[in-house]
Order: sequence, then structure tokens, then C-alpha cells
Amino acid sequence: MSENQAIRLSISGMSCAGCVASVEQALSGVVGVQDASVNFAEHTANVTGATTASELIKAVQQAGYDAAELLDEQDEEQKQLEEFAHYRNLLKKFMVAGAVGLPLLVSSILGYMPGMETTGLRLFWFVVGLATLAVLIYSGGRFFTGAWKAFRNHNANMDTLIAMGTGSAWLYSMLVVLFPAIVPTLAKHAYFEAACIIIALINFGSALEMRARGKTSEAIQRLIGLQPKTARVIRNGEELDIPITDIGLQETLRVRPGEKIAVDGVVIEGSSSIDESMLTGEPIPVEKNRGENVVAGTLNKTGTLLYQAQKIGNATMLAQIIDMVRQAQNSKPAIGRLADKVAAVFVPLVMIIAVLTFLFWFNLGPGMGYVFETTMTVLIIACPCALGLATPISIMVGVGKAAEMGVLIRNGDALQQSGRLTAVVLDKTGTITQGNPAVTEILAAEGVDDSDVLRMAASLESASEHPLAEAVINAARGRQLDWPTVEAFEAIPGKGIQGLVSGKQAAFGNLALLEKMNILPQHWQQQAMRLAEAGQTAMYLVVDGEIAGLLSVADTLKPDSAQAIQRLQTLGLKVIMLTGDQLATAQAVADAVKVDEVMAEVLPQDKHRKIEELQQQGHIVAMVGDGINDAPALAQADVGFAIGSGTDVAIESADVTLMRGSLHGVADAIAISNATIRNIKQNLFGAFIYNIIGIPVAAGILFPFGGPLLNPMIAGAAMALSSVTVVSNANRLRFFKTQTTQ
Repeated sequence: MSENQAIRLSISGMSCAGCVASVEQALSGVVGVQDASVNFAEHTANVTGATTASELIKAVQQAGYDAAELLDEQDEEQKQLEEFAHYRNLLKKFMVAGAVGLPLLVSSILGYMPGMETTGLRLFWFVVGLATLAVLIYSGGRFFTGAWKAFRNHNANMDTLIAMGTGSAWLYSMLVVLFPAIVPTLAKHAYFEAACIIIALINFGSALEMRARGKTSEAIQRLIGLQPKTARVIRNGEELDIPITDIGLQETLRVRPGEKIAVDGVVIEGSSSIDESMLTGEPIPVEKNRGENVVAGTLNKTGTLLYQAQKIGNATMLAQIIDMVRQAQNSKPAIGRLADKVAAVFVPLVMIIAVLTFLFWFNLGPGMGYVFETTMTVLIIACPCALGLATPISIMVGVGKAAEMGVLIRNGDALQQSGRLTAVVLDKTGTITQGNPAVTEILAAEGVDDSDVLRMAASLESASEHPLAEAVINAARGRQLDWPTVEAFEAIPGKGIQGLVSGKQAAFGNLALLEKMNILPQHWQQQAMRLAEAGQTAMYLVVDGEIAGLLSVADTLKPDSAQAIQRLQTLGLKVIMLTGDQLATAQAVADAVKVDEVMAEVLPQDKHRKIEELQQQGHIVAMVGDGINDAPALAQADVGFAIGSGTDVAIESADVTLMRGSLHGVADAIAISNATIRNIKQNLFGAFIYNIIGIPVAAGILFPFGGPLLNPMIAGAAMALSSVTVVSNANRLRFFKTQTTQ
């Protein structure tokens, strides 16, 4: 038995949503399987557990279907080629069935169809019956084969309905032709044209559906297409063009202007601007210099770079994104699982309705022809396909569209929950703000130069690991200052740092540090309060027991945070800022971006309790954080959003990952989720209404004793059209635009 793993299978032989339940049941029955999800729209299955692909394939085959493991992109390409070949084959079968059925239909409509009064005429109809049989074998053979496999496995699916409908039409018609005297009660009418036209229409509908389905996976295809096939590697001083599959870790690669980055790596020489729009949704190229990360699939715009491979193969960011999108496209929200349960009992229910229809009209006595027409029309018009496609087809398009905008949705439940949110909790640092503190103001004591204040502070901070230390160091470097080495360095937890700088006892820290040192000058406290009210953090420099100066550090707002928060509020959401900062600093940021509520001075380990309190108040809560420090809160929230950029994003920590650092991504995710769930509901409504109205019409309840709708061929056209309508409606999501993409 293998370790827990994820296995992806291509499933063939599924004809309707009822097949989904059969395949999932077969896969779930394999020992070691933890979860099995079948996507009817893509004809794939995702399985996780301690099992092997061969055991899963065997289970699928025993259930009457076939399967093959999808290992890499070559398998995906082969699957696409096979689907295209199947599409062309469906069109051929449509044309053959149409070539036989259309002349018969036109003749019947125009009244030129011969009767069956003589032996010669019955011989003509016998030849027509043989031609129809050939159509059933060539163009409709897959329905009969599928029905037989389902019967052997004690199941029933769409193939069963079509095979019963068209098969009974052919048998009935042959009885009329061959034994008119033995079965005088039968109406003297053949339904050969109905059988041919039904087969033709269903094949044509399947072809249209397959073509439309192909458009739903365009996002995945574009992501796959981002990765180049070859790359230029430097080995032993020689530059070689090799397949990316041959690239090893730590190898040096060269990328020239107009070429794509082959694997994730770090720049070791050169500078350039990189277009990362297909991964992050940001249209503006990003400048890359030595020491900075580059991501596979992004486009080098200007300069030439040398970079060292850090992640290759399935470990690259692009490969992880593709895998995440695929998993999300194969997942099912609660509304989809409900549809699958209905679809699982749909075909048996239709068969029962068909039997009841036959018995009802047979006993009522309008004539055997009418009895047969109503029964056959009930079998043909029922469409579990539309029901099965309603949810997965919308999810495939919606998740793919979100990925194009730099929003990675992990599963269907997150998609559904995002559309039901009532409150959004935002972490401050790195979410609303840039997350990169900078020195904003330097105040020096009388007789002290502000450069000396910055130089001594940088000397102390050069030995510190505090998050604000980098801001001080960068400010000193910005002024091209040199600083002496600190001696006898000591960190004072929660207060600051101290040490010997150029022979002087120096300390650098917050107000608590001054209190510890019994230094409480009123003037400096007033300055600190002024800075705190402006959202800045004050740090004091003390030299030989006297305050030498004050530095203020602020984490500046992202330029679009206020606008994005306003978008969230426009969507009807309560926006709350959650931070560990002191209240005055937090309130300054909150006032600037106009959030609805502030929760300040909250320790990281207590953040999840604040989320829980909101949930207890009845809110459906989203938490937006960096995906690492906020992990408990992200896990507690109904939907967790990890916000970050590029390779720094923590994909595994949240339900939704935002590849760019803008809060607009949260609003975009909620907007696309709302649109997708709305699209699913439209599809399900259409599928249910179609069957709620169509089956009674077919049974002769709404239009008894005839009517233009009571016709097996019209039923076949309606059945084929219903699936195409669902897929076409889902494809409208491909043109969805948010406020930031319009």
C-alpha cells in the first residue's frame, strides 16, 4: 500500500450526472481512499488516499467505465487530442444519422411517406428499418453499449434512457412492418425517422457541448502555456538549450529579452523588468535585480538576467498554481453535492414515470400509437446531463477566471462561502499597509545633529533582529552614513536595545525604556503622542543618560487600500481592522482608510478568538492576513484570504490566495464568487425547470391527446439543447469583469 497521495484520473464512458455517483462510489470503495471527487464537465476524477492508480482504474472498470492516470502535461495534451478526435467523430455520427433520418422526416411532414398496405411497400419499410438499424449501431452504438454496462452493474443512466427510447422505437416499427396481422391493435405508423433524428440530434448536441466545454478550461491552458519548453543553461562555461525537464537545482540559466523564466530562481547577475501579470494580475512589470526572486512562466521584458534555479518541476510556483486551480475546479460546493444526489436517483425516477405513463394511457385507451409516443418522449426528453453539468461547468469557468485575476480559490466551499460573507477582518501590517516600515521623521535634541542621531541608532540596530531595525538601517544607508560597531549589545524585551557606541553608553527604544531608565521629559512625550496620532511609532535615542533624539517609523498605507475597503463596504460587508499595535496608531490607520471597527492591541494567539466572537454574533467572517502569522485566525474564519505577492505568498495557509498585495483582490474574489454561485443557481434552475415542465409535457399531462410538443424528435432536440444551454451560460463567466479589470 502506498503513502497518502493525490491521483488524477481521466474517466471515459460517463454519459450523465448519474454516472458521477457510480464512479465516485466505485472509487470510494477502494481500500485506503480518503476522498474521491468526479468532475463530469471535465471527465476527470481527483482521488486522495493510500492507494495506487492501478487499483483505482480497476475499480472504475468494474463499475462499467474506463480510466487512465494523468501524470503530466503530455498526458493532458493527449487527453485534449482524444477529446478533439471524439468531437469530430460525433459530428460524423450526426451527419450519418441525419442523412438517413432527414429524408424520412421531410417526406413525413410533406405527406409523401408511403403506407404499408402491400408487400412491396412493407419491403420498402423493411429496407428503411435495416438502414435505421445501421444508424443505431454506428451513430448510436455508444448509447446501447453504455446502457448494457450500466445494466450489468445494476445502474441506469442517460444511455439507458436513450437506448430504451430509440431501441423501442425501432422494435415497435419493425413489428408494424413485419407482423401487421399478428399485432392488429398497433397503430400502422413507423418511427424509424424518429429514431434516426433523435440519435442525430443527441450526437450533435454532445459535439456542441464538448466544444463549449473546451472553452471552460482555457484558463488552465493559458497557465500551462506560460511555461517554456526549453531553457538556456550554462554548464562548464558553455550555454546550452535544453528541455526544462532536464534542468537541475542550483544550475545557472540565462534569460534574454522577450523570453520566459523557465523555473523559479534567484537573480545572480543583471537587471530587468519582469511581466508577472498572468500570475498576479498586476499589469505593471516588476523590476528585478541581483538577489531578487523570479518565477517560472513570467516574461522577461528588457534586460538579460542570469539566475540560479531554486525550484524545478512540480515545485515551481506556476506548477503549484496549476495544481491548485485544477483541484478547485474539481471540487464541489454544498449546492453541487445536492445536485449530484438528485442526479443519482433521476434516471430510475424517469424510468418509473415512463412506465406509469405507458400504463396510464394504455388503460385510458387513446390508441397504441399515442401510448407509445408519450412513453418514448418521456424517456428521451429527460436530461440528467444538464443537471450534472450545472455546477462543475460554472466552477471550472469561475475558478479559472479568478486565477487570471491573480485570485486562487482552493475549493468549492470557499467559493460558495465567499458569496455569503457578512464581515471581513483585515490584518493591518502588510495587508492594509505596505508591511515595510520606514523612518519618517528625525527629531534631534538641542546641539545634536540629526545625522548623528540616525548614525547611533543604526549602530545599535545593526545588531538587532527587531522588525523596525531594517527601517533604521535603510534610512542610514539612504543618507550614505557610516556607523561604528556596537559593543556590549543587549536587547531589552518589549522595551528596546542598548550598548556601547564609540565609548558612549547608548540606548534606543520606546517609552517603556525611558520609564525603566527614569527619564520622563514632558516635551518628548508630547512629540511621541503627536506622532502616534498620525499613525507613527516613536523610538527614543538615549546617550549617557540624556535623550539625544527621537526617530518616528511608520508603515505607510498601500495606495489603493482605502478604495478597496470602500468596495468591500459597497458589497454590504462590515470591515474590521485587527492588529496588535497600540490603539492610537491603529486608530490613525483606521481613520485613514475608514474601516467600520478597530480591534487593537490583540496578541497573535488571541486573534482567532476575535474571529470566533464575530461568528457567535451571527456573522459569516472572512479573515485577510499574511497567511503565516495569522494562521490560527485564517483557520477559524469561514473563509481565509492569504494576501501576498509572488513567491512570498503562503499558498497552503488559506482558502483563497491572492497573488498580488492589493486588497482589491479580496473584493475581486468576492465578486467572482457571487457571479459564479449566481451562475450555478441559474443553471440548476434551468435544468430543474426544463425537467419539471418537459416531463409532464412528454407524458401528455399538460397537452393531452397530441399537440406539437408531444413528439420524440422534438424531445431529442430539447434534451440536446438543454445541455448546450447550461454550458453556454457558464461560459458567460469568461467575460466577467470586476471594477479593477474593467
